[in-house]
Amino acid sequence: MNAAQLKKLVANGEDSTCQFKADVRNAVSLASEMAAFANAEGGVILIGVADDGAMPGLSKKDVSRVNQLISNAASHLVRSPLTVQTENVSVGKGRIVIVLTIPRGIDKPYFDKNGVIWLKVGADKRRVNSKEELRRLFQITDQFHADELPTKAGIEALDKLRFRDFLRDIYKREFPDNPGELTRLLQNMNLATDGGMLNLAGVLMFAERPEWIKPQFVVKAIHYPGNEIHATDYLDTEDFAGPLRRVFDDALAFIMRNLHKVQAGRGINAPGLPEIPETVFEELLVNALVHRDYLISAPIRLFVFDNRIEIISPGHLPDNLTIEKILAGNSNIRNPILVSYVAKGLLPYHGLGSGIKRAIDNWSGIEFTDDHDGCLFTATVHRKPVEKLKPVPGLSKSSVKSSVKSSVKTSEDILTLLGANPEMTIPELANRLGLSTRAVEKQIAKLRKEKRLRRVGPKKGGHWEVLEK
Repeated sequence: MNAAQLKKLVANGEDSTCQFKADVRNAVSLASEMAAFANAEGGVILIGVADDGAMPGLSKKDVSRVNQLISNAASHLVRSPLTVQTENVSVGKGRIVIVLTIPRGIDKPYFDKNGVIWLKVGADKRRVNSKEELRRLFQITDQFHADELPTKAGIEALDKLRFRDFLRDIYKREFPDNPGELTRLLQNMNLATDGGMLNLAGVLMFAERPEWIKPQFVVKAIHYPGNEIHATDYLDTEDFAGPLRRVFDDALAFIMRNLHKVQAGRGINAPGLPEIPETVFEELLVNALVHRDYLISAPIRLFVFDNRIEIISPGHLPDNLTIEKILAGNSNIRNPILVSYVAKGLLPYHGLGSGIKRAIDNWSGIEFTDDHDGCLFTATVHRKPVEKLKPVPGLSKSSVKSSVKSSVKTSEDILTLLGANPEMTIPELANRLGLSTRAVEKQIAKLRKEKRLRRVGPKKGGHWEVLEK
C-alpha cells in the first residue's frame, strides 16, 4: 500500500472493517480488537492515524515498539493465536503508519486473555452477552447446530404412525416395538440425544404436536387488502403448526388459495392455473423451513399483498454467505440434520443450493433482502397487476378481483364445481381451488351438515348431489 492508497482508505472513515489508532501501548486492549475482527470478517487497524483522520504517524522507534506489541498480542493474548500482517507506509517527515491486517478467523470464536469473546459492531466492538449469541457463533464455525439442541420431549411425544411410515418407505424396516430399541434407533438417526430425549430436529419432523413443545417454530400467514400491513383489517389469516411436512403443505395451500387463477389459453373446462407457478413457493418454503435460524425464538411470517407475497424467515444469511452467492447456487448448511432428512424426501427437494435458483428460473420477479440488523431474511415474490390476468370460467368473478377464499366463498365455489361435475374427487377439487385436501374436506363436511350437499353411492364410483342451486 502506498501513501495515496492509504489516504483514500482513511478518507472513507472508520467502519466494521477499518479502525484508526493514533498509537498503541496496551497489548491486552489491542488483543481484544484483534479478536473482534477475527470473529467477524477480518479488517485493518491503521496505527498512526487519529480518530479525525489526521495522520501524525509514528517515529521509527515507536514502529519497532508497536510491532513487538502486535506480535505479543497476536501470539499470546488471543486464543487461538492469530497470524496477522503488518505493512509500514511512509507519510512524510520520517513518520510511518502501520497497516495491521487481521484475517477473518478460521477457528472462531476467539477470546482475549480474560476469556471474553468480542464482536464487531460498526467501528466499535462489544462483548458476547447472551447464550444465543454464543450458540450462533459456534453455529457459524460448524461446531454446533440448532437442530441438534436437546428438548424436554421424550420418545412418547413421537408421532408413531408418521415415523413408522417414514421407516417403512425410506429405510424398509419396521417400527421397533421395544422402547429401548426405539430410543437407540432415534439416537442412531440423529433424532435423539444421548440422554434419550428428542432433539429439535426430531421434534420438528416427527413429534405428534411440535407446537406443544416448541410453540415459537410455526408459520403465521395473513392476507392483507392492498399493499400495506393493517392493524386490524385482513382478508385471510391462519397459523400453521404440526410436523414439518404438514406445516409445509398447509402454508403452500394458503398461498395457492390466495393467488389468482388464469386460464392461460386452456379449454373452458380445464382447471385454471395459478398466476405464479406452485413450484416457486415450494422452493421458497422449503428454504425458509430448513434454513431458518432456529436459535431465534420467532415464527416464519407469510404476508400476501395485492402486489407481492413475502416469506420472512428469522435469521440473516449465515457466515460469509451473501445474496449474490445464493443466486449463484452457493449454500451454507445451518441445520444439517433437517437438510439430510429433506434430501430423503421429507419435503420436495431438488439438490442443495439449487432451490432459489430454480424458483427464479420459474418466476423472475423475486427479490431477496438480508437484514443483519433485524436478523431477518425475506423473499419477496412480485405479482402482476390483476387487470392483466384472464379469469377462470365457472368460479365467481370476485375470485379475480380479490383472491381471498373465505369460508362462504369457498363453499359456493365447491357447490358450483360439483354442480357442473358431480363426479369430481376431493383431490381434484383441492387442485382446482388451490386448497389443501383437508380444507376441502372440512368445507364438504360443513355443506353436508347444512344439507346443501350429499353423497350418492359409494366413495368410489358414487357422485355428489347439490341440494341447493
